[in-house]
Amino acid sequence: MSETESNLYVRLGGQEGIAAIVEDIWSNHVSNPAIKQRYAQSDPENVKRLVREFFGAGIGGPETYTGRDMLTAHKGMNISDKEFVAVVDDVLSALDKNRVGQRERDEVLCILYSMKGDIVHV
Repeated sequence: MSETESNLYVRLGGQEGIAAIVEDIWSNHVSNPAIKQRYAQSDPENVKRLVREFFGAGIGGPETYTGRDMLTAHKGMNISDKEFVAVVDDVLSALDKNRVGQRERDEVLCILYSMKGDIVHV
């Protein structure tokens, strides 16, 4: 299978690539003034594990997601559009740091925005 035909999981570097991206996303989130308070009481390793599972399972990897669905996980958090955009910007920054191509960035961006209705509730 050529790189242009492989799934997003493979094109992002598989388990190792996803893990590196997730580490950078976490680092971005906890230093982003717009959202860092959301993560202040979180267990970093658990959050990163769940993100790796969710992302990997959702883009063609062998992972099994063990967390709650997005609607349930974010219910009652009153996440604003501004916070959602801050998260998206952090993800895109992590993709840039990991030299992810434009096609893959666009696919990730589409995935993120497809979940917005389950996440943003004000």
